[in-house]
This record gives sequence, structure tokens and C-alpha cells, in this order.
Amino acid sequence: MKALLCTRYGTPDDLELADIAEPKAGPGEAVVKIHAAALNFFDTLIIAGKYQFKPEPPFSPAAEFAGTVESLGAGVTSFKVGDRVLGYMTYGAARERVAVNAAKLIKIPDALDFDRAAGICITYGTTLHALKDRAKLKLGETLAVLGASGGVGLAAIELGKIMGARVIACASSDEKLAFARKHGADEAINYASDDLKEGLRRVTDGRGADVIYDPVGGRYTEAALRSIAWQGRFLVVGFAAGEIPKLPLNLVLLKGCDVLGVFWGAFIERDPEGHRSNTRQLVDWCVQGKVSSHVHATYPLEDGIAALKAIAARQVMGKVILRP
Repeated sequence: MKALLCTRYGTPDDLELADIAEPKAGPGEAVVKIHAAALNFFDTLIIAGKYQFKPEPPFSPAAEFAGTVESLGAGVTSFKVGDRVLGYMTYGAARERVAVNAAKLIKIPDALDFDRAAGICITYGTTLHALKDRAKLKLGETLAVLGASGGVGLAAIELGKIMGARVIACASSDEKLAFARKHGADEAINYASDDLKEGLRRVTDGRGADVIYDPVGGRYTEAALRSIAWQGRFLVVGFAAGEIPKLPLNLVLLKGCDVLGVFWGAFIERDPEGHRSNTRQLVDWCVQGKVSSHVHATYPLEDGIAALKAIAARQVMGKVILRP
């Protein structure tokens, strides 16, 4: 079968399309024929050897996928051949078939297409965990979203609106902010041309945002924190800007605020039932049209290099999908 492989750490140009052996389902596993695999920004870091874990090459990028069950290993009773499923596997889904622990799969209804299903698990899963489980976002609160047009940013806008928040989209271009408004943002701040701290204060009448969702890091983190509301919650989601900021802790003291880490990968291992419950809720919302799981573009597996380059160049609004 075909697989997109990282045989050595490097750039997307260093990836190779190769023929590898078909997987077999071991005990507790299912083999899934992949119809759609979603790429994320962290895939560009994994193939460069710059992520928080470093798989030993050769491996495939893409952590989330959707497809159909083709075979089952011993002891698997919760699925049958032909079931439509989505799943998460850290890395390795950019190939035609995978063998995966059946506990990592969730059934999806016929009403949900594979492309959108593949893009739900990580970005929306991370964001629902952040807003519901960590920040405990309340009806009527104000939510500021940095990197608002990316995968997790879009998820934060849509889930924030479902949860009854007033959402402020923050991004680096007017085009990205128009996209964010189209998906429900109430206010928009271009932090490439506007001062982020002052912009957030302006659109909240000086009060600041109750919750700040930050998957960007870099120089925007401190500016956003300086504008947070009294006893606000600052969500540390990631560092897409490439720089891990150092926060002056006097700001945390003066604002009486909480800085909350969002480590979704650890959450799903420590609370698998909470993860499954969150994902089932997201599937229901997607079927109902309450969340878009917007697909920016689809690529055949052999064009995975171009897909990752588009992500690395910050050209993507929503999700990028590979179709093996």
C-alpha cells in the first residue's frame, strides 16, 4: 500500500511516497481503510524533529483520520467490519490503511462525510477541552481567540458561540478576520496592524476578555495577557509563532487571573471516557451544522508535500485533508 513517509527529519520536501506492507490487526486492534487524513500545524514540527515527542523514522505524519473498518483483531467486540469511524493516533495516518487500538476509534453516522469527520478530533477536541473543562467558559462571557483563522482558532470561535460567549477574533490579516466573522466572530482585531493589547481593551470597553485562547505564543501572548479581565483565564494552547514566551508573573498577580495549560494529548490518555464524550458531542454538533469542521483544501496522498507547505506558510484557514 502507499504511504507518505518521513525517512529523516527535515522539511516537507524531504518526505517520500513509498510502498509499504499492509497492516494486520493485532489483539484489540482494528484495521481501518483511510478515506481522509487531516494534517495540522504540529505535523510540520514532527517531521522536523522539533515537536514535544520525536518518532523514530520512518513514520507517516497525520494524527487524525476517518474511514471504514476492514478487519478486527482478537477481543474487539465494539465494532464490526464496514463501520464508519474517526480516530486519533498521534502520527502515522498519511497512508492507505492503519492498524490502530480500537479504543481510539469512535463511530460516525452516515450523515457526516469523511473529510469533515477527519478534522474534528484534534482541533475541536482540544478546544472543547480548553473551553469547557479548563476555562469553564460561561454564558455571556467574552472570549478572545488568537490565530482565529487556523484550525484550533476556527474551532474556538464556533464552540465559543455555541457556549454563549461574545467572541473576539484576533488574526494577522483582514482576509483571515473576514473568514473568522463568517464563522461567527462578533469582533475582529488585526494584530499585524493594530496594537493587540489596546485593541482588546477597546472592543471590551476597557474591561478585557474573560477568557483568552492562545495557540500562537510569541510576542502576542504577553500583549494579550495585559488586556485580560480581572480574574480572567488565559489558555496556553500552543506556540505556532515558534517562540515560547516567558510571562511576567506580576501580571498574573495584578490581574488575579489563571494561566491554564491545555495538553489535550495527556487529557485523552488520563480521561479516555471524557474524551469520547466530548468527541461524540462534537460529532453531533457537526451533523447538526453547529460546527463547520471547515475544509480549506483536499489533496491526494501523493501531494502531501504541497499540503504541508501550505500549512507551514500560514496559507490555511480551517483544515487540510489528505485523501489516500
